[in-house]
Amino acid sequence: MYGFYNSMATEVDDLTHPIGDSFGDLEFYRNRLEGVQGKVLMPAVGTGRVMIPLIESGLNVEGMDVSTDWLDLCKDHLEARGLPTRLFQGETHTLSIDATYDAIILPAGSIHTLSEWDQLMETLTRFYDHLQVDGRLIFDVTFPRTTEVGHVKTHEWESFDGDVITLEDKIVDVSWVDQLIKSHHKYERWHRGQFVEAELERVSFKWFGIEELRLMLAQAGFINISLTADYKEEAPINGETNTITFEAVK
Repeated sequence: MYGFYNSMATEVDDLTHPIGDSFGDLEFYRNRLEGVQGKVLMPAVGTGRVMIPLIESGLNVEGMDVSTDWLDLCKDHLEARGLPTRLFQGETHTLSIDATYDAIILPAGSIHTLSEWDQLMETLTRFYDHLQVDGRLIFDVTFPRTTEVGHVKTHEWESFDGDVITLEDKIVDVSWVDQLIKSHHKYERWHRGQFVEAELERVSFKWFGIEELRLMLAQAGFINISLTADYKEEAPINGETNTITFEAVK
């Protein structure tokens, strides 16, 4: 399975998307969860960018991630703010815990890391099983920017300690049948112009059709499925839409 993150990738995400950073999703999810009294589960919690502000607004949010790197960093951020640690490690398609939630949320397109159709179906089913009656599942989907094999993007950042971290993001395979893009990420750290270390990761992005997801949500048992474009309640869904948020009820 693709999508396991290493320590340099975690550092870059923490650097570029600090706690509370938002591109409209934080405000949207806070609004949609207003009035929720029970627990909220956030799989793929990452560094806690969204989870921590939601906790600070009064919500009872628990975080989950497959990566111990992400969880360790998220725990550090929680402890630095004097917030209780409610984190556990696991994969969504094997979710099995003795708890139910009023809401399960996946902002920022986290669902795209599920590279197999059966993983997605099993994930939706397990989310359904871990929701209270009338509980809600809310998640974002987005769309690939390019599907050209060999396409390379490069980025550069100054790290917290003054080093420079570079990233080469290269598409290595595209399957139109599986709706899957596979990329290789190469991170390099430089100190005063001298190379220090490199880290490699393989990343997948699986894209979904709107009607596919409607059918899969219905198959899992969800009802009252609604869609929002770009975190704006009245925005139309069209060719200019970047993000679609699904909301479904148990």
